[in-house]
Formats: sequence, structure tokens, C-alpha cells
Amino acid sequence: MELTVYLAGQIHDDWREQVKKKAGDKNLPLTFVAPQTNHERSDNVGEDILGEQPGNYYKDDAASSINNFRTQVLLQKSDVVIVLFGEQYKQWNTAMDASTAISLNKPTIIVRPKSLIHPLKELSNKANVTVDTIDQALDVLSYIYE
Repeated sequence: MELTVYLAGQIHDDWREQVKKKAGDKNLPLTFVAPQTNHERSDNVGEDILGEQPGNYYKDDAASSINNFRTQVLLQKSDVVIVLFGEQYKQWNTAMDASTAISLNKPTIIVRPKSLIHPLKELSNKANVTVDTIDQALDVLSYIYE
């Protein structure tokens, strides 16, 4: 049985590639989807599709509508969601994706460092599983196949 895993979280580093490699090393039958990780594309998609907007507010609004549409489609088609909270960047989109996944009753694994236990306590309580590392998240998925 192959599962589709949505990888929610920061887009400024290669954590998704690490997950894919480690899942491959474990021979897990997983397909991965994610939010748009090209920051420039994500910021400009509204104008790319709808044309130039009359100001930054409208540019952001157009882009966010299309990004939210993409996220909703991919989350709904996913079997499992892994949400990575890092320490370096603001995590507003990550929190939104986690909340959306939980609201859609998607099995959700939150990965967060110990320093974020307190600020993420309510969200962690709503997720199915909360772990400290990517390896632990993959171990949870591996357990499905035992």
C-alpha cells in the first residue's frame, strides 16, 4: 500500500529532500507532495496568472488565494501529513497547514524541537503524533507497514 504524504513546513531549507532520502533508505512506499517551495513563484503566482495587481496588498491576496487552493487540493488528496516546525523562521504557514490538516481529519505528525513545546502545545495536542525529529516521524510511518 502506497501512501501520499504532504510535507508541510518551512520552505527555506532542504528538510523535504532529507525526508525523501531517508524514506527511500527505509524502502517506504511513499509519494510526497508539498506546498510550493519556490518562494518567488509562490509570491508571484497571482500576478503570473491574473495579471498585474494594483498594489502589494492585492498581489499578496491574489497569490494567497491560488496558494491556498493548491494546498487544499494536495492536503485533501494526501493520506498523511508531516508538519515540520523549525526554530529559524516564522511558522505562520506551517501552523495554518497543520490546522487545516487536522480539520480535514488527516492523520498528522508534528515534528518540532523541544524549544517549541510550549508555544505548540495546543496544536500538538490536536495532532495524532508529535515527535522531535524527522527520523521519529518516519519511524511512525514505518510502523504502519509492520
